[in-house]
Amino acid sequence: MQRSLRDIAALYNCEASLEKVEKFRSAEGLKSIGSKCFQAANISVILIDDGIAFDKMLDLESHKAFAPVVGRVLRIERLAETIINAESFSGSSWTLDSFTESYISKLNSVSNQIVALKSIAAYRSGLEINPNVSKTDAEDGLRKELTGPRPFRITNKNLIDYLFTCSLGIAVSLSLPVQIHTGFGDKDLDLRKCNPLHLRAVLEDERFAKCQIVLLHASYPFSKEASYLASVYSQVYLDFGLAIPKLSVHGMTSSLKELLELAPIKKVMFSTDGYAFPETYYLGAKRARDVVYRVLSAACEDGDLSIQEAIEAIEDIFRRNALNLYKLNVVNGSINHETAIVGKRVSLSSVEEDVLFVRIIWCDASGQHRCRVVPAGRFYEITRNKGVGLTFAAMGMTSFCDGPADGSNLTGVGEIRLVPDMPTLVRLPWSRHEEMVMADMQIRPGEGWEYCPRNTLRKVTKVLLDEFNVTMKAGFENEFFLRRKLVSNGVEMWIPYDNTNYCSTSAFDGASSILQEVYSSLKDSGIVVEQLHAEAGKGQFEIALKYILCTVAADKLIYARETIKSIARKHGLVATFLPKPDLDDFGSGSHVHLSLWENDQNVFMGSSKDNFHGMSKTGEQFLAGVYHHLPSILAFTAPHPNSYDRIQPDTWSGAYLCWGKENREAPLRTACPPGVPLDLVSNFEIKSFDGCANPHLGLAAIVAAGIDGLRRHLKLPEPIESNPSDHSSKLKRLPQNLQESVESLSADKVLHELIGDKLVTTAIAIRKAEINHFAKNPGALKDLIDRY
Repeated sequence: MQRSLRDIAALYNCEASLEKVEKFRSAEGLKSIGSKCFQAANISVILIDDGIAFDKMLDLESHKAFAPVVGRVLRIERLAETIINAESFSGSSWTLDSFTESYISKLNSVSNQIVALKSIAAYRSGLEINPNVSKTDAEDGLRKELTGPRPFRITNKNLIDYLFTCSLGIAVSLSLPVQIHTGFGDKDLDLRKCNPLHLRAVLEDERFAKCQIVLLHASYPFSKEASYLASVYSQVYLDFGLAIPKLSVHGMTSSLKELLELAPIKKVMFSTDGYAFPETYYLGAKRARDVVYRVLSAACEDGDLSIQEAIEAIEDIFRRNALNLYKLNVVNGSINHETAIVGKRVSLSSVEEDVLFVRIIWCDASGQHRCRVVPAGRFYEITRNKGVGLTFAAMGMTSFCDGPADGSNLTGVGEIRLVPDMPTLVRLPWSRHEEMVMADMQIRPGEGWEYCPRNTLRKVTKVLLDEFNVTMKAGFENEFFLRRKLVSNGVEMWIPYDNTNYCSTSAFDGASSILQEVYSSLKDSGIVVEQLHAEAGKGQFEIALKYILCTVAADKLIYARETIKSIARKHGLVATFLPKPDLDDFGSGSHVHLSLWENDQNVFMGSSKDNFHGMSKTGEQFLAGVYHHLPSILAFTAPHPNSYDRIQPDTWSGAYLCWGKENREAPLRTACPPGVPLDLVSNFEIKSFDGCANPHLGLAAIVAAGIDGLRRHLKLPEPIESNPSDHSSKLKRLPQNLQESVESLSADKVLHELIGDKLVTTAIAIRKAEINHFAKNPGALKDLIDRY
């Protein structure tokens, strides 16, 4: 209850109390909150079971204001009760044959107006249906029912079994699927009789072999049994609405995992099971996305699915399976618009009434965010599947020139496809008529380009998983400067937003309205903020993000940067992630916290049997690999000449090659956050990661180094427990400029092998071009404030 209340309050931007939510609902009205909930849920189709009459219930047509397609699901018990309760069946001459004739006639008369049948036999007499119930027994059952008061409710098992099997026969002839309530429900239901295994007699009856049967509500708590039935009976499909969001997070997750253990993904689908209130549709859709992501991410980590297979599964579960089963044609995308459906042709022009543009985003090897923009109609009709073309040269560009660097081996000859990664699609919180989506670079359909940063990170994380059964999670800290415009004597200047110090309350107060909007926008995009505060520089702030699977963390870091920069621009400010925009002030990093996981267990953390300064053996070896390759890694995580203006002694940026527990002057810091035993550590932080880095390539270099540490069983030296500057005579400095890190990378065979020699060669060429340009043009630094 409280979880749902918080979610609804966040949607309505009001206080999380029933009184405030009810006040908002009353003020807005049904149509307004309906549109808000359905738009947030991004629902394309509403299928309505009108078997329960609600007070002030909207008719089918009225629901088209909230979704492009609305269909009716006919409840067979309700139809039968309507017929029998009618005056024409009150006489003594009534027979089962006349009832059956009327029932079939009524059903046929509305067959072109419905998309499915539904039975709630589970509520009445249970699912142990006798498919061969005799007409005599059924008629006797009906006669007993008629002796009761009117209007009557069917409860006789023989009559229900007869009605059920009769309806299945009709469904076969009309090619309509049949939904069956299974598993849990309200107190009228006997859970012992709702196990879908009771349906085996029906499923093995040849008359119904071609009837598509949908087991509703994940059959909870019989999810494993439902999964088994879907795996052995071709006509069985599974729907896990109601289980989400009614159960706890653990319950939802475990139920979906059980459904997917045996059932083919092509037979599993989600419905919100929303009813009565628009909020129930929103809550179902929101929670389902979280749970499906959680389950499929684990499947990828376990090696059961590849990333591409998981993406296909998402499309199947949330869209394709239901559209195919219920024979629907509907455009994917935003709701709240009319969509014309003529045969198999769908008019997409109305999409642009709500969403005008879709930004297809990539981050190049110089760390710059770039996008191609496609009108929404064309995007959903063509581009989402086929992508857009992009020149090879795009991955060889520098921060100062939109042309490939010499030696990058990339030119304007040749083209790849930017293919939208649809699960990353989000509405721009700061521009409600646009969406953005991350892109994969493919050399041909389904084949990743060897220069694609996202594919590179997936490739090395797969090696980590395949060889060591380990995945890496990452949580980024975003440090950035806010600058405001000042015009003095006709000269335009961008000056610090304020001049306050570290964690200043007045600094936060002054920027609070901006940071609130940033926070809300990040939340709308599914990005979890853990902390935010004013940093030590003038007009500098930090927003720390929650740790997640590293492949997803890199995407969300790009979205977070986009959000922060765009909202600052909306307020007339400039937000820059440049490492050192003012050489006389502090620098900005993008520190990243990293941990290793195996089967949902943190395996970086040590134990009573396996403990090296709080780390496990796996943790130490991985970190030792990062330590060993850190000078080379810097060419990816600190990839610009300006990066090294930041990495200086005594600035908490990590200037010496060392590591330490909770040592913020060390470039590698193991961390013991609250809740972790003091003799253990949960993760390690890399300080030398900044806003010029492509996060996918930076993380790929770290994973590659960690793999080398695990393969060679590398060991760490003893930690440094004080300021590394105090040990400068015996500690090695990390590269003091980009040239030194490039030289390390050039000689690093491990990173060449795991990241890919061609991509490393291109990165080196870009870095060398940056070195030469900014050595000759030091004043060009000011141009980078808008680029990072």
